[in-house]
Order: sequence, then C-alpha cells, then structure tokens
Amino acid sequence: MDWSGFFNSPTFTYIILPLLIFCSRIVDVSIGTMRVIFITKGYRFLAPLCGFFEVLIWLIAMTQIMKNLSNVYCYIGYAGGFATGNFVGMLIERRMALGVVLIRVITRNEAPDLIEYLKAHNYGVTAVDAEGLFGKVKILFTVIRRSDIGEVVESIQRMNPQAFYTIEDVRSVSDASFTLGCQPDIRRNGFFRGVRKGK
Repeated sequence: MDWSGFFNSPTFTYIILPLLIFCSRIVDVSIGTMRVIFITKGYRFLAPLCGFFEVLIWLIAMTQIMKNLSNVYCYIGYAGGFATGNFVGMLIERRMALGVVLIRVITRNEAPDLIEYLKAHNYGVTAVDAEGLFGKVKILFTVIRRSDIGEVVESIQRMNPQAFYTIEDVRSVSDASFTLGCQPDIRRNGFFRGVRKGK
C-alpha cells in the first residue's frame, strides 16, 4: 500500500487528520483537568505524570497544526477538541469524587435528628451554638468523603429543609481520632476513603 499517497490524500488531510487532532485535544485537556485536581488534592506523584502525557500529546497535536497551517479543518478540530476536553474532564472529575470535603450547616433549629443521623452513619460531626442575625443558631461541621456529598446533603434537606449549608474542599486532614478511616487506601490508588468516626 502506498502510505505516502494515503497521507497526502484529501481524505486524510481534511477528515482523518482533523479528527485525530480533535481526539488528541480531548485527551490532553482531560488529562490537564485531572492534573489540576491532583495538585489541589496533594497527589504529588500523579500530577507530574499527568503533566508529562498532557504536554507530550499537546506537542504532537501542535506539530500537525504547524505542518498544516492552511488547513482550516485542523483549526476546527483543535478548538473543538479543547472545548470537548473540558467537558469530558469535568465528567471524569465528578465520577472520581476524590478527597474529602467540609460541610458546614447553619440551622435555627436544634437539629437533633440530623446530628443523630450523622453519628449513626459514622460521620464525624461537631455542633456549635452561635448567634445569627435573627437569634440563636446551631452550626454543624462534618468532614466526609466527596463521594458521600449526595447522601449527606439529601439528609440535610430532608431533616432541616430551611438549613443553610456550604461545602468546601479539604486539602488534608489530621488528628487520627477524628479522621479514623480517612487514611489513604493503596487498593484505591491512595484516594481518601472518608471520615468514618467522629467526636
């Protein structure tokens, strides 16, 4: 087969090559998204590894762009791959649900049911009395696995529908008595398993 003729054919130049650039951009942008996530979560070895492959794939794509400056379809594939890669990266990040988060709940009620629910499900919870704009409030703090956000938020909305809550990323945790069960598990690639024992 005459490969040189194939690589110079209109089919390769205007269809296959732009598609390859499109796919490569999806991959490298998705990897870039994961690299940023790994950096913020403190995964010191995974972040550089992602950076290596991200730049390698980007260089390959850019090389083809520079070789085909007159091919507008390559530009479209490059831009389309970048946009799609951002979307795919966000989907991957949501599916992986790495790390732990702090949920802060402010309620005007005492919220005994919510506190007991969190304790019963082995979520660490700390309750603090405070003063709000319209009187006394109760502030609850709990540190959980990011993958458990849906379950905990659903319980907050069910038991205290008027409560105000915020969710914040936690870079690291300390104090083994509070974070029992939140240590890295090698079998799950070192990702946090979550807080399973509270005070």
